Amino acid sequence: MHLALAIFLIVLGILLGAVGGFFLAQRMMKKHLQENPPITEDVIVTMMSQMGRKPSQKQVNQVMKQINQNMGK
Repeated sequence: MHLALAIFLIVLGILLGAVGGFFLAQRMMKKHLQENPPITEDVIVTMMSQMGRKPSQKQVNQVMKQINQNMGK
């Protein structure tokens, strides 16, 4: 009986650790992406310039707004 209880507790601990680790990692990743966004206004200007377009500040703001709306989903 003691062996079955020990195995059950070990499996339960592993499962709880995996679930807790997943949610902790997800929360940390979201926080990191909010503090250090991968796309900035400079990146957007560079990408548009490489495509042969001279972006106005209004266009850059529109793209940033779209990106922020999509990240919120």
